[in-house]
Amino acid sequence: MKDYILKPSRADVIIDKVNEILEEITNDRDKDTQNQQLADQLVKLMPMAQTDLVTQLLFDHVHDIHLEEVLGLVGGSPEREALVMTLMMYAKEGKNLDKQALERWYMMVKEQLQQSMYGWIGAMTGRQIPLIVFREENKSLRSQALVLVRIIINLLQRFPELECFVGIGNVYPSLEHIRLSYQEALLASSDMSIPSKYRFYSDSMNSSEFEQEQHARQLERLIIDDVRFGNWEQVQIRIIGLIEHYEKCGASVMVSQQRALETMWITYRMLQELGIESERPLYSFQASHYQQLRTETISMLEKMMRSAITMNKNVKPDVVHQIKQYIMENSSMDISLEMIADRVNLSPYYISKLFKEQLGLNYIDYLTECRIERAKSLMCDSELSLKEITFEVGYNDPNYFSRVFRRVYGITPTEYRKMIINNKVQIITKE
Repeated sequence: MKDYILKPSRADVIIDKVNEILEEITNDRDKDTQNQQLADQLVKLMPMAQTDLVTQLLFDHVHDIHLEEVLGLVGGSPEREALVMTLMMYAKEGKNLDKQALERWYMMVKEQLQQSMYGWIGAMTGRQIPLIVFREENKSLRSQALVLVRIIINLLQRFPELECFVGIGNVYPSLEHIRLSYQEALLASSDMSIPSKYRFYSDSMNSSEFEQEQHARQLERLIIDDVRFGNWEQVQIRIIGLIEHYEKCGASVMVSQQRALETMWITYRMLQELGIESERPLYSFQASHYQQLRTETISMLEKMMRSAITMNKNVKPDVVHQIKQYIMENSSMDISLEMIADRVNLSPYYISKLFKEQLGLNYIDYLTECRIERAKSLMCDSELSLKEITFEVGYNDPNYFSRVFRRVYGITPTEYRKMIINNKVQIITKE
């Protein structure tokens, strides 16, 4: 019941009351329509947000407040057991890799993962796809990973020209350490020749080898980050150091060559994820002594380094400026790394790398700056409420907007607006 009137009542009172109720009903319907539109928008945004979150977690640093917002959107908690799976796509022997077929397969995997609620799928670059898989109640992550492997294999039956190998990292108790699982998943896929077409990192060595291998595994993790940031001198030092480690342990040259090759395959795949095409690392002969192995390894690393340098030279000098301009002009929209990558024809991971190198921040930080600066301008308009400003600059939650604003400027939007009124805004500076 909306309201009531007492009998008897004059006609004009009845008419006024009916009009008032009709107006309330219209307003309620408008609100319902707006809420439904917002809900529909969030449904469309979720896959994009998940993909971006995977990119940021595995390849970049995510501020807690950004992680809070995205987790609130996609549903989840940073304190959840999870592991990473990497899907390595390649053409079957005698077949050519059809990029359109690869894209269709990727979309199928993405849809399947979203329906199953197992986890999040990252962007596909260099024919590689990362997945973050969360533990479901009363299930082990190992069993969940195997279910996903079967789903992937079943989907591949529709694409006779495609093959896939799945590397699976160890389980970690929270998203804080999920990059370690990603690195392990890459290492688990160093040898894709095994018939099962998948390998758990924990199964890649037997228990007697485990302690002996820890130094080498730690070096491999460091190499992955060095490749991402283009520290090629350090990459060479570490891989040659890995060879020397095996030499000191008394390993045969053949074993050392195989391990060095596995590590260079990881280097090669990291280049692929950055969108850098390079010659596949392959020793042309079996080294007979360690000096020969070192010389050949350095030669192969130099080829990959030249590919990375060539890629950097071919990237337009103003590409970061273009990206900044695009973000600035569209900051009120839901911008993702994939959208930016499509616009400038670069890998999402490479864009993240460029931002870090040239600006010292990631794209989310820059997007936040643009939104907050626009919000400051809009606050000068007394006709606009803070809630209206929140939506106008691209945020969906006024409380979250307030927290972001306070983190950037040290005061709340309400306090900032009061200072505008009192003509004290000039004292506000970023922390």
